[in-house]
Amino acid sequence: MAIDRTAIVHENFLKRVESGDFPKNTGIENLQNTLTKQQAIQIFESQILSRHLDFISRELQKKRQSFYTIGSAGHEGNAAIAAALNIGDMAFLHYRDAAFFIQRAKKLKGSDPLWDLLLSFTASSKDPIAQGRHKVLGSKDLFIPPQTSTIASHLPKAVGAAFSVALNTKLKIDNTLAPDSIIACSFGDASINHSTATGAINTAAWTSYQNSPMPILLICEDNDIGISTFTPKGWIENRYKDHSDIKYFACDGLNIFETYDAAMQAQNYIRKTRKPAFLHFKCVRLFGHAGADAQHTYMSAEQIEDAESNDPLLHSAGLLEQAGFMSSNEILETYNAIQNDVQKAAQKAVKEPKLKTAKEVMQSIVPPKTKPQKPNKITKSQREESLGRAIEAQNKPAHMAKMINWALHDVMLEHPEVVLCGEDIGPKGGVYNVTSSLHNAFGPARVINTLLDEQTILGLAIGMAHNNIIPIPEIQFLAYLHNAADQVRGEAATLPFFSNGQFTNPMVIRIAGLAYQKGFGGHFHNDNSFNALRDIPGIIVACPSNGADAAQMMKECVRLAREEQRVVVMLEPIALYMTKDLHEEKDGEWSFIYKDAKPTPFGDIGQYGTGKELAIITYGNGYYLSRKAAKTLEKEIDLRIIDLRWLLPLPEKEILKAIKDCANILIVDECRKTGSVSEELMSLLSDHKNIARHTAEDSFIPLGEAYASTLPSENSIIKAARALLKS
Repeated sequence: MAIDRTAIVHENFLKRVESGDFPKNTGIENLQNTLTKQQAIQIFESQILSRHLDFISRELQKKRQSFYTIGSAGHEGNAAIAAALNIGDMAFLHYRDAAFFIQRAKKLKGSDPLWDLLLSFTASSKDPIAQGRHKVLGSKDLFIPPQTSTIASHLPKAVGAAFSVALNTKLKIDNTLAPDSIIACSFGDASINHSTATGAINTAAWTSYQNSPMPILLICEDNDIGISTFTPKGWIENRYKDHSDIKYFACDGLNIFETYDAAMQAQNYIRKTRKPAFLHFKCVRLFGHAGADAQHTYMSAEQIEDAESNDPLLHSAGLLEQAGFMSSNEILETYNAIQNDVQKAAQKAVKEPKLKTAKEVMQSIVPPKTKPQKPNKITKSQREESLGRAIEAQNKPAHMAKMINWALHDVMLEHPEVVLCGEDIGPKGGVYNVTSSLHNAFGPARVINTLLDEQTILGLAIGMAHNNIIPIPEIQFLAYLHNAADQVRGEAATLPFFSNGQFTNPMVIRIAGLAYQKGFGGHFHNDNSFNALRDIPGIIVACPSNGADAAQMMKECVRLAREEQRVVVMLEPIALYMTKDLHEEKDGEWSFIYKDAKPTPFGDIGQYGTGKELAIITYGNGYYLSRKAAKTLEKEIDLRIIDLRWLLPLPEKEILKAIKDCANILIVDECRKTGSVSEELMSLLSDHKNIARHTAEDSFIPLGEAYASTLPSENSIIKAARALLKS
């Protein structure tokens, strides 16, 4: 049976302080930045409060009154880092940073971190940040976005936020973050090995290498172990000490004086140079990974006891006595008084109300609407000057790629806070020339060529959105999204959910995708599954089938981001980018005049025909192919074709209204049979008597002439329609 280590650590602290048996410290001499008596005592009190919150969380968990036991014990020295930073330095925190949170709260008059954290531990609906949806460290007033990630997936957006500080000043738009602020981002020594972390750190270095401002403090809290896997000795120092583009600082995290000094040096360096710094914070981990973690199964008794003998609270107590700031009696009195406060507050916290219904839980999935700045009034001459020759072209029919380009041009003219970012989108104009000329018109500050890393691209967008920018990141191909899907699922979509809408990251993610590229690229460039997006609560997925819709839907997507703070994905069918004709070469029936495009509000569907014999429900390439098939089918039956346009959430009421008087329904879905939108549509329309679906096969897309062999086609749609009518 496992021994209760929390009781042992607690008793050891009392006994060793009483007897003056303190661990050996590196001392407080020869430091550039020393703590005052008041500062040192305040940090120590934050450490003690963090420790007693760990204790009470485990006590309450046994009574099923607390629901989270990943504690901060051993990491409490990060309170000294908080003391060194300004409250306006946005902090993306490691989950073991309760002491940091507590210390920062002391910079804000009227805050009560004890009560706030207890409400979080007990999953109370009165929790000021998450309202009981999760135990998170977060506060709008403290500039701490809530984090739930344990694998450093918050690093890319921290890098994005750091990049945005100088960008906002350059764009002359309102700053959430002060122009001289820095970003703090903490993480563990194990999660630093995750590709998300290594990619983000590489991006910070890549940016700094080009002399672009990157004011970020990367804090590696190194306790030598990740759950049960030990970090190789010296690994972190070996990897980052001599980094050419990131300044390395190190401290003994058990020594609050040394930690404060190192943090002050690091933040002074960043503020002066606007370059990134890496703070290697050495600490220990007490009590295992979490409450259910039996650390004795993978650690020897000697290893466990060695960590406990280096309890950071004992180190701090010894330093305070050595400095003459507190006596042993005063230390014990403070420790016991805080324990008493925590116990009393916990008795009240467990009685606070909890979330009970699905409606209450889901209330924050969709962020609240906001009142953004009014768009710039663009004169005719300004628009002509910006667009150049494109003004004349807009009076002629054009394909989808041009229509999206012109829509982006207009929203960027109207909204100075809109910024594009992605690989190759600058002077090249993107893989398919969709962003052509935008770099020339708006410059590199608003059309940002990123490095090749989808996690970074989306993280950059999330971070910029923290600072009043409306980003439009581009993922070059749909298949490439899968490298970074968790930036949407685990970071962007969860932020309003876990902050009760206090934090949001409005953006429009452009993804060139779907299949039907003639023999080009194979499955990486012809990916016909966006299922990775379909199960993410709160996001919107738009998919136009033609240039006129694409232009107006892009404008609507930007409106949804600006006014409703939504995360929107614009899924753009690559095969239709340059398509101009419908039935015959040069018929021009799939080309449209930009100024004639009609608005397409969120949830508005498209419809061709009014026939009652057959309704074809489809989207994207499927709508185009169904329109081609209609030329044959209309000779046999009376039909209508429904273009969904908005794929997530599905416009259910509009769909039901559009097909209510139709005898037969055929769903044409260019995505795979398993897990596609067609399944959801079949469920929605299950009461209809005669319904069928025609989908792509459950297959990847091949290269060469067989590229469309697994996909719906004009002929296969005709056959499917005839078969349905015969049935």
